[in-house]
This record gives sequence, C-alpha cells and structure tokens, in this order.
Amino acid sequence: MGEAIIGQREVIERLLIGLLANGNLLVEGLPGLAKTRAIKALAKNLECDFSRIQFTPDLLPSDVTGTEVYYQSEKGGAFRFEPGPIFANIVLADEINRAPAKVQAALLEAMEERQVTVAGKTHVMEPLFMVMATQNPIEQEGTYPLPEAQMDRFLMHVLITYPPVGDEVEVIRLVRGEEIAANAVSDEGGARPGPRAAIPQEAVFAARREIGAIHVAEAMERYMADLVNATRVPAAFGEDLKRWIEIGASPRASLALDRCGRTHAWLAGRDYVGPEDVRAIAPEVFRHRLKLSYEAQGEGVSPDRVVEEMIRQVALP
Repeated sequence: MGEAIIGQREVIERLLIGLLANGNLLVEGLPGLAKTRAIKALAKNLECDFSRIQFTPDLLPSDVTGTEVYYQSEKGGAFRFEPGPIFANIVLADEINRAPAKVQAALLEAMEERQVTVAGKTHVMEPLFMVMATQNPIEQEGTYPLPEAQMDRFLMHVLITYPPVGDEVEVIRLVRGEEIAANAVSDEGGARPGPRAAIPQEAVFAARREIGAIHVAEAMERYMADLVNATRVPAAFGEDLKRWIEIGASPRASLALDRCGRTHAWLAGRDYVGPEDVRAIAPEVFRHRLKLSYEAQGEGVSPDRVVEEMIRQVALP
C-alpha cells in the first residue's frame, strides 16, 4: 500500500486496523487526497471481491442492496434475488453524504448485522466484509449529513490531510511513472505486467485470532472506561470539557477502544495493550462520537482538541 500511497503512513495503518479489527471506517478528507486510492490499494493487495458505490442524490436503496428480479423460463416464471454491490468483501461507499437518508439507512443492517433483508428474505454477507465510506467535509449544499446513530456504527473516523511538500514531489513522480509505464505498454501493444501475489483472506482471519488473544490488563480496561465516562460527565474532569462536550460517547466507543487498542498493539509486535495503544487510536474512536456544544464550535474547538484534553485529564487507574 505504501508504494501506491505516498506520505500517508498513519492513514494506511488506520485502514489496516479497521480491517484486522473487523470494523467499518469513515474516511474524510478534501478532494484529491487519495481517499479512494488508499482504499483501492488495500483491496488490490488482498484476495477479495471489491466493489465501489458512487453515492448520488438519485440513488435508491435497491441500487445498494440488490432486488428481486422476475425471470421467465420454459418451466414458468420465478423471482430471483440479484445481489447489489454491497455483496463484496470490501465495499467503498464513495461520498456517502451525497445520498439521501433511505440509501444511507440501507447500509445500516449490512454494517451492523452483516446481512441484508430483501422481500422478507435474509441474505448473509461474506465472512470478510468491510465498508469504507468517504465524505467531503467542505461541500454542504446538496448533501445529506449522516445522523449520529449511523456515525456511531463506524469503528473509526479517519482524517486525511494535505501532504508535506516533499511528499507531494514524490506523488508527482509516482503518477508520472505510472503514466509512462501505461503509455509504454500501450505503444508496444503488450500486456501489463502481472500484479504481485495477493494476501489470502485466511491471513486476515489468522491475524484476528492472534489479536483476540492479546492481553488486556484490568487497569487498561478501567482506563478505557474512564475515557468514555469522561465524555458523559465532563464536569468532573475540568471546566473546559464541561463547556465543550454536549453529548458523550456510547458504549460502542468502549468496544472500539478495546478492539483498536489490541490491534494497534499487535501491529507493534506486543502481546499486551499499553496506554500508548489506547491514546494512539483515541482520536479516531471519539472524533465522530462526540457532540460538541455551540460554545466549543464558536471557539473553533475541534473534536481532536477535546480528545487531547481528555487524555490529559484522565489518569491511569
């Protein structure tokens, strides 16, 4: 993935954490910052089915889930389910905030229950299933902001920012090299070089089994719960948090801290979760689960600033 995405090591790590923690990701960034490219790079290096759904205002729920289609044969007619693009291992929901609420809700059952119900029949997703949704933060006209209940179903909220100047130079060289290679193949009339061997799905499942065995001490469990509790009773952790937080995080935040913390520790080569693992992924876990007050918004306080203050105020047990 690092060969296709320049200067976004943290984003690559967060995508891997989402995959290994068996969760869904919300990826947000300005146009042209390689959101779609990063997700495609992940799918290309895995033995998996990949589908991309471009969300638009005229999209229908059946365009996502699939629908019953009537087929006529010599033996008579019958309805048959034609699966939609949601039936893949890795699903890219591109610009999810451009689709109306009904289409966004069509993803809910698939993301949470790993199944889709159409015409009274339940269709189960593949064991390896992950939704990665992207959204553009600057365009508000003609968009449908995700409701808090649906935002909470995403394991992490990943932000992609502008690359440094040095990395942008490398991006220019990378894309230029890809264009030269593509033109050379076209001019010679030959076939493109074959891709490298993809990682089998069993490797992902084996990694998840190891992550499930990562040791989490009782003190670390209490630390995760204390962080989430600080969002619910912010007055007990300082005046700033009291002014900034209007609604705290749900128990899904505690579960996400545990899953992502264990995965972060596994990627670091440790068999136990430490405070550094929880603090490293805390911004992505809390970023979309906190409802900030009007006072915080007026002061220009970001969710990441709130999480930073939480980490500073909440002590280890």
